[in-house]
Amino acid sequence: MQGRGRAMTRILALCAFAYLVFAATPASAGCDLADEHCWLDAHSVITNKQNHIAFLEANPDADDGYKAHVIPHLHHKVMRIRAYIGPRWPHWPTPCCYSRRPIYIR
Repeated sequence: MQGRGRAMTRILALCAFAYLVFAATPASAGCDLADEHCWLDAHSVITNKQNHIAFLEANPDADDGYKAHVIPHLHHKVMRIRAYIGPRWPHWPTPCCYSRRPIYIR
């Protein structure tokens, strides 16, 4: 009985270690939320998913039984990605108030 308990403890420890190793999400690996590159990658994923949704909605050959499950799932994924990356702050290339003189038309 003693050997069986130790084996079970080792298996549980190995499972816990494997869980910790594989628990890191690969989508956010090496990606800082403040990084511009990561936001652009997430935005391209959102664009691709929205294009897929538009393709499915516009395709008359696609089965409605198939589309009924895929489209809401893709919408849900887009909303999760948007919630994860957060709102985008604008980076204006020009100042907020234009420095040129106003144009008067007579």
